[in-house]
Amino acid sequence: MRRKLVVGNWKMNGSLAANAPLLKGVAEGAGAAGADCAVCAPAPYLAQCQQLLAGTPVAWGAQDVSRHASGAYTGEVSASMLMDFGCSYVIVGHSERRAYHGESNELVAQKAVAAMSAGLTPIVCVGETLEEREAGRTTQVVSAQLEAVLALLDGQQVSGIVVAYEPVWAIGTGKTATPAMAQEVHAQLRMQLKEKSADAGAGVRILYGGSMKPDNARELMAQTDIDGGLIGGASLKAADFLAIVQAA
Repeated sequence: MRRKLVVGNWKMNGSLAANAPLLKGVAEGAGAAGADCAVCAPAPYLAQCQQLLAGTPVAWGAQDVSRHASGAYTGEVSASMLMDFGCSYVIVGHSERRAYHGESNELVAQKAVAAMSAGLTPIVCVGETLEEREAGRTTQVVSAQLEAVLALLDGQQVSGIVVAYEPVWAIGTGKTATPAMAQEVHAQLRMQLKEKSADAGAGVRILYGGSMKPDNARELMAQTDIDGGLIGGASLKAADFLAIVQAA
């Protein structure tokens, strides 16, 4: 039985003053939940996360990582640096990175490998745009995005990733894939993982991200292959985020 995982993605939001009550609220409320919980914060706030979340049931992580271990890469943050701040997770391949920074499937795969090499769990994001969905290319697009990562890992390594399906048309738009629509893609991704490794197919957690909120979280996570959520806007309010964690 895969244990549910709910991860908050703060995106480029937060301040030292605003983060403190949010982190404390999440930490206090997460203990009673029968699910794993984490927050992925902007890099400048990882020290604050480490300070306020250490010893609590809540893990923390980053929103991006360099494919390089070190060197002359101004502005980049390496996986080993994230480990210095106690990170457990790092998001790779979020649609906003793909769209605004031109990240290719191959670059995302290299970032996932760099994260795993340092001991981090990469949350590999895949998802199609509205145009791609309407053209009937959802399966083709998300399969290619995941395959780029699987191609660089062996079966045992694949068991160490988390996958997040985020239909781009549902991120921050208020639109949500119906539970059946989301389950269909999750089942496809699960089959792709099983083709690489039976153990990975059975054990890897596949999260749904795309306007998951307290009022739709339970129905979405009741689906066979939806193992939790990657939460955007709702993760910035402790009560909303914890309601989703409770739903898990």
